[in-house]
Amino acid sequence: MVQQLSDAELEIMKIVWGNPQEVTLFSYIMDGLVARGRPCQKNTLIVLLSRLMNKGFLSARKIGRRNEYTSLVSETEYQTAQTKYFLDKIYEGSANGLISNLILSDLLADEEYEELKRLLEKGKEKQ
Repeated sequence: MVQQLSDAELEIMKIVWGNPQEVTLFSYIMDGLVARGRPCQKNTLIVLLSRLMNKGFLSARKIGRRNEYTSLVSETEYQTAQTKYFLDKIYEGSANGLISNLILSDLLADEEYEELKRLLEKGKEKQ
């Protein structure tokens, strides 16, 4: 089971996942946090990166005086695990309950509703 991330940890992982390079440098993460309007102190980032490594989200390799971080969990894997957790916790595992709520509560834009219909039809064709 993929562990849940704190908001700060998730911000860091979004930066790592968004990096087109295979490895992410500490300075890239620091700059990414600033660009997202979430600057933090160097020591705070070190602690958060350590937590992410302990949770199995990142690995680190020391190259001279710098660390290179590699993601061990993809963004899709995390999203899937969190969606399943949310469905189980809030909707007792019912995707139908979630979709019904989105539609009946007017939480979907017209384009999103149409895209959802297309996805459902595509899924039917595969069966």
